[in-house]
Amino acid sequence: MTLPELNELPVARLKAVLTTCCGSTAWANEMAKLFPVESREELFEQSDVIWFACSERDWKEAFEHHPKIGDINSLREKFANTKAWASGEQAGVSAASEAVLKQLAEGNRLYEEKFGYIFIVCATGKSANEMLDILLARLPNLPDDEIQIAMQEQNKITRIRLEKLLIA
Repeated sequence: MTLPELNELPVARLKAVLTTCCGSTAWANEMAKLFPVESREELFEQSDVIWFACSERDWKEAFEHHPKIGDINSLREKFANTKAWASGEQAGVSAASEAVLKQLAEGNRLYEEKFGYIFIVCATGKSANEMLDILLARLPNLPDDEIQIAMQEQNKITRIRLEKLLIA
């Protein structure tokens, strides 16, 4: 989709398209108010401004729109089904061993138990082992620190998806 095409979408369709980039209703609603936008740069800059102004509740809502790493079947589906939208984002997991997948599932369970939301990481270019290492490194974080890290990871994902939206 081109920026002019995005600019011409009816508001309801625009919000739906934006929600594929970030699952926060507040973010999508505020972003929709910006249209039409003049440039990609304005779109990306305003996306950041709006995201960082969102509440923790809004951030957690966006996290809920990601497949959960918590069970192995879901994990495999996540990587199989995101190729059209997020090709290459998590391609490194396809070669993961059963042991690594089980460790990811267990780490995510512990993470969700501790923080109350799923583990969020911008997986683009990362192998399953790298994501596992990141997960294990973040588990000891304090909740106030971790929500900030997860929020920034979601922002990276949103940026990548906005870029892909505009080249699709």
